[in-house]
Amino acid sequence: MSTATRTLSTAEERREAVLQAAEKAFAARGYHGTPTTEIAKAAGISQAYLFRLFPTKRELFVALVDRCYERTVATFAEAADRAAAADDGTSPLAAMGAAYGELLRNRDALLLQLQTHAAADDPEVREAVRRGFRRLYELVARRSEATDAELQTWFAHGMLMNVVAAMRADELDEPWARALTCWD
Repeated sequence: MSTATRTLSTAEERREAVLQAAEKAFAARGYHGTPTTEIAKAAGISQAYLFRLFPTKRELFVALVDRCYERTVATFAEAADRAAAADDGTSPLAAMGAAYGELLRNRDALLLQLQTHAAADDPEVREAVRRGFRRLYELVARRSEATDAELQTWFAHGMLMNVVAAMRADELDEPWARALTCWD
């Protein structure tokens, strides 16, 4: 007979496990294509318990949208802080752009971000995406002090980065791919 004691996870630990499992599943198959049974199984819990933590699939997805933007905002803020502290002439905008390039190396994070945009036909998801993008824009605008035109160009470049990263254009040795994956 084993004398080992079983350690129970807190609801917050289970919630984190669900979010991690959901990020991978939603990144791979999107909001509409991912069954909650798959997420529950990957998190090591029952579907009923998943719904105690997140009463609807939509609430779980919105929590991931929020998490996705929180990660990006935190990454940009840290990059802007480093640029300010370095005092080497690197603009906060350039530092945030470079940090975004690093963030895109996380394939699940990239695909989840794209899936959040694809699911924005749902009003609650759309509002979460808008809320997150608003926070992102406000941070970049405040920390960079860039003009509206500069911000528009910078964000457009970020969207191009998403597209070429999603199709893994950096793996190609073709003129168009080299031109579009040069982040400098």
